[in-house]
Amino acid sequence: MTGYSLRDRLALVAGLVCPFLVAIVLVPFRTDLSRTNAALILVVVVVAVAALGSRAAGALAALSSAAWFDFFLTRPYETFDIHTSADIETAVLLLVVGVIVSQLAARARRLEVITVTDADYLARLHETAELAQSAKSSDTVVDHVRGQLTELLGLRGCRYEYGTLLGQPPRLEQDGNVSVGRRRRDVDACGWPDGEIELRTYGNGHYLGRFMLTPGPGPVPTLQARLVAVTLADQTGAALDTAGR
Repeated sequence: MTGYSLRDRLALVAGLVCPFLVAIVLVPFRTDLSRTNAALILVVVVVAVAALGSRAAGALAALSSAAWFDFFLTRPYETFDIHTSADIETAVLLLVVGVIVSQLAARARRLEVITVTDADYLARLHETAELAQSAKSSDTVVDHVRGQLTELLGLRGCRYEYGTLLGQPPRLEQDGNVSVGRRRRDVDACGWPDGEIELRTYGNGHYLGRFMLTPGPGPVPTLQARLVAVTLADQTGAALDTAGR
Protein backbone atom coordinates (compact mmCIF):
# COMPACT_ATOMS: atom_id res chain seq x y z
CA MET A 1 0.00 0.00 0.00
CA THR A 2 3.04 2.30 0.08
CA GLY A 3 2.41 3.19 -3.57
CA TYR A 4 -1.04 4.63 -2.80
CA SER A 5 -1.93 8.14 -1.68
CA LEU A 6 -3.19 8.64 1.88
CA ARG A 7 -6.76 9.06 0.60
CA ASP A 8 -6.59 5.80 -1.35
CA ARG A 9 -5.07 3.94 1.61
CA LEU A 10 -7.88 5.15 3.86
CA ALA A 11 -10.42 4.11 1.21
CA LEU A 12 -8.92 0.61 1.07
CA VAL A 13 -9.21 0.31 4.85
CA ALA A 14 -12.80 1.56 4.65
CA GLY A 15 -13.53 -0.97 1.90
CA LEU A 16 -12.43 -3.74 4.21
CA VAL A 17 -13.92 -2.51 7.48
CA CYS A 18 -17.14 -0.63 6.63
CA PRO A 19 -19.08 -3.63 5.21
CA PHE A 20 -18.15 -5.60 8.33
CA LEU A 21 -19.46 -2.85 10.62
CA VAL A 22 -22.67 -2.39 8.63
CA ALA A 23 -23.30 -6.14 8.60
CA ILE A 24 -22.94 -6.22 12.39
CA VAL A 25 -25.45 -3.36 12.71
CA LEU A 26 -27.90 -5.38 10.62
CA VAL A 27 -27.57 -8.53 12.74
CA PRO A 28 -30.41 -7.65 15.20
CA PHE A 29 -32.73 -7.17 12.22
CA ARG A 30 -31.68 -10.15 10.12
CA THR A 31 -34.77 -12.24 10.89
CA ASP A 32 -37.10 -9.44 9.76
CA LEU A 33 -34.98 -7.85 7.02
CA SER A 34 -35.17 -9.51 3.62
CA ARG A 35 -31.91 -10.75 2.12
CA THR A 36 -32.43 -8.49 -0.89
CA ASN A 37 -32.78 -5.36 1.24
CA ALA A 38 -29.73 -6.31 3.28
CA ALA A 39 -27.74 -6.77 0.09
CA LEU A 40 -28.91 -3.38 -1.24
CA ILE A 41 -27.76 -1.69 1.96
CA LEU A 42 -24.32 -3.22 1.49
CA VAL A 43 -24.25 -2.11 -2.16
CA VAL A 44 -24.75 1.47 -0.92
CA VAL A 45 -21.65 1.01 1.24
CA VAL A 46 -19.69 -0.18 -1.81
CA VAL A 47 -20.77 2.86 -3.83
CA ALA A 48 -19.79 5.23 -1.02
CA VAL A 49 -16.32 3.69 -0.68
CA ALA A 50 -15.73 3.71 -4.44
CA ALA A 51 -16.89 7.31 -4.81
CA LEU A 52 -14.52 8.49 -2.09
CA GLY A 53 -11.61 6.24 -3.01
CA SER A 54 -10.64 4.20 -6.04
CA ARG A 55 -11.71 1.21 -8.12
CA ALA A 56 -9.52 -1.03 -5.98
CA ALA A 57 -11.21 0.20 -2.81
CA GLY A 58 -14.64 -0.35 -4.36
CA ALA A 59 -13.75 -3.86 -5.48
CA LEU A 60 -12.41 -4.67 -2.01
CA ALA A 61 -15.62 -3.32 -0.48
CA ALA A 62 -17.65 -5.56 -2.81
CA LEU A 63 -15.67 -8.64 -1.76
CA SER A 64 -15.93 -7.71 1.92
CA SER A 65 -19.69 -7.08 1.59
CA ALA A 66 -20.30 -10.46 -0.03
CA ALA A 67 -18.25 -12.23 2.65
CA TRP A 68 -19.92 -10.58 5.64
CA PHE A 69 -23.37 -10.89 4.05
CA ASP A 70 -22.74 -14.63 3.93
CA PHE A 71 -21.31 -14.77 7.45
CA PHE A 72 -23.82 -12.63 9.37
CA LEU A 73 -27.00 -12.43 7.31
CA THR A 74 -27.58 -15.87 5.77
CA ARG A 75 -28.39 -19.16 7.47
CA PRO A 76 -26.59 -20.86 9.10
CA TYR A 77 -25.51 -17.67 10.82
CA GLU A 78 -21.87 -16.90 11.63
CA THR A 79 -20.48 -19.42 9.19
CA PHE A 80 -19.39 -19.06 5.58
CA ASP A 81 -21.81 -21.80 4.51
CA ILE A 82 -24.93 -21.08 2.44
CA HIS A 83 -27.61 -23.77 2.21
CA THR A 84 -30.27 -22.21 0.00
CA SER A 85 -29.94 -21.41 -3.69
CA ALA A 86 -31.71 -18.07 -3.19
CA ASP A 87 -29.08 -16.92 -0.67
CA ILE A 88 -26.29 -18.09 -2.98
CA GLU A 89 -27.77 -16.09 -5.85
CA THR A 90 -28.13 -13.00 -3.65
CA ALA A 91 -24.53 -13.25 -2.44
CA VAL A 92 -23.20 -13.67 -5.99
CA LEU A 93 -25.33 -10.78 -7.25
CA LEU A 94 -24.12 -8.63 -4.36
CA LEU A 95 -20.53 -9.30 -5.39
CA VAL A 96 -21.13 -8.74 -9.11
CA VAL A 97 -23.28 -5.64 -8.69
CA GLY A 98 -20.88 -4.26 -6.09
CA VAL A 99 -17.91 -4.58 -8.44
CA ILE A 100 -19.83 -3.02 -11.34
CA VAL A 101 -21.14 -0.04 -9.40
CA SER A 102 -17.72 0.52 -7.83
CA GLN A 103 -16.23 0.91 -11.32
CA LEU A 104 -19.00 3.30 -12.31
CA ALA A 105 -18.67 5.32 -9.11
CA ALA A 106 -14.90 5.62 -9.48
CA ARG A 107 -15.26 6.68 -13.11
CA ALA A 108 -17.94 9.19 -12.14
CA ARG A 109 -15.54 10.63 -9.58
CA ARG A 110 -12.95 11.16 -12.32
CA LEU A 111 -15.48 12.70 -14.71
CA GLU A 112 -16.70 15.01 -11.96
CA VAL A 113 -13.15 16.25 -11.46
CA ILE A 114 -12.97 17.16 -15.13
CA THR A 115 -16.39 18.81 -15.02
CA VAL A 116 -15.41 21.24 -12.28
CA THR A 117 -12.21 22.41 -13.98
CA ASP A 118 -11.91 26.05 -15.01
CA ALA A 119 -12.69 27.58 -18.39
CA ASP A 120 -9.07 27.39 -19.54
CA TYR A 121 -9.02 23.59 -19.25
CA LEU A 122 -12.31 23.25 -21.08
CA ALA A 123 -11.11 25.62 -23.81
CA ARG A 124 -8.01 23.49 -24.36
CA LEU A 125 -10.08 20.33 -24.76
CA HIS A 126 -12.55 22.02 -27.09
CA GLU A 127 -9.81 23.57 -29.24
CA THR A 128 -7.98 20.25 -29.57
CA ALA A 129 -11.20 18.39 -30.43
CA GLU A 130 -11.95 20.87 -33.20
CA LEU A 131 -8.40 20.63 -34.56
CA ALA A 132 -8.52 16.81 -34.50
CA GLN A 133 -11.62 16.94 -36.70
CA SER A 134 -10.39 19.58 -39.15
CA ALA A 135 -6.61 19.07 -39.43
CA LYS A 136 -5.39 17.53 -42.67
CA SER A 137 -2.38 15.97 -40.96
CA SER A 138 -2.20 14.12 -37.66
CA ASP A 139 1.23 15.71 -37.14
CA THR A 140 -0.58 19.03 -36.74
CA VAL A 141 -2.56 17.60 -33.83
CA VAL A 142 0.55 16.10 -32.26
CA ASP A 143 2.42 19.41 -32.43
CA HIS A 144 -0.58 21.27 -31.04
CA VAL A 145 -0.96 18.89 -28.10
CA ARG A 146 2.79 19.05 -27.38
CA GLY A 147 2.40 22.78 -26.88
CA GLN A 148 -0.74 22.33 -24.81
CA LEU A 149 0.94 19.79 -22.54
CA THR A 150 3.99 22.01 -22.09
CA GLU A 151 1.84 24.91 -20.92
CA LEU A 152 -0.63 22.85 -18.93
CA LEU A 153 1.93 20.83 -16.97
CA GLY A 154 4.71 23.45 -16.82
CA LEU A 155 7.14 21.23 -18.72
CA ARG A 156 10.72 22.03 -19.72
CA GLY A 157 10.33 19.79 -22.77
CA CYS A 158 7.86 17.53 -24.54
CA ARG A 159 8.45 15.26 -27.53
CA TYR A 160 6.41 12.56 -29.25
CA GLU A 161 7.59 9.05 -30.17
CA TYR A 162 5.58 7.21 -32.81
CA GLY A 163 5.10 3.52 -32.08
CA THR A 164 8.06 3.33 -29.73
CA LEU A 165 7.90 1.50 -26.43
CA LEU A 166 11.44 1.21 -25.11
CA GLY A 167 12.48 1.08 -21.48
CA GLN A 168 10.23 1.53 -18.47
CA PRO A 169 10.07 5.24 -17.72
CA PRO A 170 7.59 6.59 -15.15
CA ARG A 171 4.11 6.85 -16.63
CA LEU A 172 1.26 9.31 -16.31
CA GLU A 173 -1.73 7.00 -16.02
CA GLN A 174 -5.35 7.38 -17.13
CA ASP A 175 -6.47 8.32 -13.61
CA GLY A 176 -3.99 11.20 -13.42
CA ASN A 177 -1.59 9.39 -11.10
CA VAL A 178 2.02 8.52 -11.90
CA SER A 179 3.40 4.99 -11.70
CA VAL A 180 7.07 4.12 -11.37
CA GLY A 181 7.51 0.47 -12.30
CA ARG A 182 4.72 -1.36 -10.51
CA ARG A 183 4.32 1.23 -7.79
CA ARG A 184 2.23 4.37 -7.71
CA ARG A 185 4.01 7.57 -6.76
CA ASP A 186 2.22 10.23 -4.77
CA VAL A 187 3.41 13.14 -6.90
CA ASP A 188 1.29 15.63 -4.93
CA ALA A 189 3.41 14.87 -1.86
CA CYS A 190 6.72 13.72 -3.37
CA GLY A 191 6.91 15.65 -6.65
CA TRP A 192 7.63 14.36 -10.14
CA PRO A 193 10.00 11.40 -10.44
CA ASP A 194 13.40 12.00 -12.04
CA GLY A 195 13.78 11.86 -15.82
CA GLU A 196 11.18 11.82 -18.55
CA ILE A 197 7.61 10.66 -17.94
CA GLU A 198 5.62 8.90 -20.65
CA LEU A 199 2.03 9.64 -21.54
CA ARG A 200 0.76 6.97 -23.91
CA THR A 201 -1.70 7.44 -26.75
CA TYR A 202 -4.11 4.78 -27.99
CA GLY A 203 -6.53 4.49 -30.88
CA ASN A 204 -9.30 1.90 -30.65
CA GLY A 205 -7.35 0.17 -27.90
CA HIS A 206 -4.13 -0.03 -29.93
CA TYR A 207 -0.91 1.59 -28.74
CA LEU A 208 0.18 4.28 -31.20
CA GLY A 209 2.94 6.20 -29.45
CA ARG A 210 3.70 8.33 -26.45
CA PHE A 211 4.47 11.84 -25.33
CA MET A 212 7.72 12.05 -23.36
CA LEU A 213 7.34 14.73 -20.71
CA THR A 214 10.26 16.55 -19.06
CA PRO A 215 8.94 18.22 -15.88
CA GLY A 216 9.81 21.82 -15.15
CA PRO A 217 11.09 23.23 -11.86
CA GLY A 218 7.67 24.44 -10.68
CA PRO A 219 5.13 22.65 -8.47
CA VAL A 220 3.40 19.50 -9.68
CA PRO A 221 0.18 20.38 -11.55
CA THR A 222 -3.11 19.55 -9.90
CA LEU A 223 -4.94 16.29 -10.48
CA GLN A 224 -7.42 18.22 -12.63
CA ALA A 225 -4.62 19.43 -14.89
CA ARG A 226 -3.16 15.94 -15.16
CA LEU A 227 -6.54 14.48 -16.10
CA VAL A 228 -6.93 17.12 -18.80
CA ALA A 229 -3.46 16.14 -20.07
CA VAL A 230 -4.58 12.51 -20.29
CA THR A 231 -7.68 13.57 -22.20
CA LEU A 232 -5.54 15.58 -24.64
CA ALA A 233 -3.46 12.46 -25.23
CA ASP A 234 -6.65 10.48 -25.88
CA GLN A 235 -7.69 13.06 -28.47
CA THR A 236 -4.28 12.70 -30.11
CA GLY A 237 -4.67 8.94 -30.24
CA ALA A 238 -8.08 9.31 -31.89
CA ALA A 239 -6.60 11.65 -34.52
CA LEU A 240 -3.71 9.29 -35.22
CA ASP A 241 -6.05 6.32 -35.51
CA THR A 242 -8.27 8.16 -37.97
CA ALA A 243 -5.22 9.09 -40.04
CA GLY A 244 -4.01 5.49 -40.00
CA ARG A 245 -0.68 6.21 -38.27
